Amino acid sequence: MMKKSILVALLCGVVLSGCSGQDEPPQVDESGLPRLNIDPFRVTVSGLSSGAYMAQQFHFAHSERVRGAALLAGGPYDCAQGSLATALTQCMGNGTNPPDSEQLLALIRQRADQRTIQPLANLRQDQVWLFRGQRDQTVGDAIFNRAQDVYQQFVEPANIEQITRAETGHLWPTLTSGGDCAGSESPYLGNCNYDAAGELLAALYGYLHEPGSGERALVTFNQHMAGGRFADSLADEGYLYVPEECAQGQACSLHISFHGCNQHSAAVGDRFARESGLNRWADSNRLVILYPQVRPSTTEPMNPQGCWDWWGYTGADYATLDGLQIEAVLKMINRMAGVNVNTDVDMNADTETGTPED
Repeated sequence: MMKKSILVALLCGVVLSGCSGQDEPPQVDESGLPRLNIDPFRVTVSGLSSGAYMAQQFHFAHSERVRGAALLAGGPYDCAQGSLATALTQCMGNGTNPPDSEQLLALIRQRADQRTIQPLANLRQDQVWLFRGQRDQTVGDAIFNRAQDVYQQFVEPANIEQITRAETGHLWPTLTSGGDCAGSESPYLGNCNYDAAGELLAALYGYLHEPGSGERALVTFNQHMAGGRFADSLADEGYLYVPEECAQGQACSLHISFHGCNQHSAAVGDRFARESGLNRWADSNRLVILYPQVRPSTTEPMNPQGCWDWWGYTGADYATLDGLQIEAVLKMINRMAGVNVNTDVDMNADTETGTPED
């Protein structure tokens, strides 16, 4: 019995008071982001409208890190191909002349060959969830279907779920938050009696525990400090939802959700981060939710509606590993995971980060 007590005491000492029952708050860096026990190679993403395009761009660029993507009211990867005119005429509205799938596929393969996005083979077993409301006049059927056309060339078709919902506009559907479900107005949250957050997370992660309250306070952090020189087009502050277990050091997964145009903090405050429904599921399933924010701009680079860059206002590399917004969000991930933001080396490990476990 004494030997067992001594062994327990030694083990507690090794894990630095892990048996004391006293939970220490996570370390917080100068940007305000906490150090968390998350795996930076098991990330999932979601987004609405321009956020759907950014989620997809991040997925293709960092396919070694991202294990699934949920796109609401989005089109195919790099639909605009660096042209605002193409974005407005071929990637929005009825989309009677969307970009050619074969042309987009050739572009994607070329970028993979040039290593400006990570290997396409990484996408094969990922989960993809695609959603569009039938009352959506911003992203038509033809554009929406192009996203599936592109994804199914690289992802197992059985892993792709496509949802079209009647009487739903260009917005993020929720159970009770927001305005008219058939509308397409700020804050672009719809009271639809439909839990898009729960549906997409179930598609990306599989089984989920029943949701919690999702009422813990959001963490606000300095995006310019977190993202460095890559964050010029971002708002001053971003949001993070950290469930209690994750704050206490339990192993948790990271989900990143990208807002839509005119859904950024300058337009709607923290409503998307509080009312999307994601936080409820985060509470009971050990999910940390990152809500990065774009700032609107009426000067160069022009972005008056505060959209994520899906046509090139931050530069020609916007949809690749060198995209400024993609780089900024990557640095946020690395900071939370304890990875050196300059070298991408795990500061808690003895060696550099390697291939993630399957």
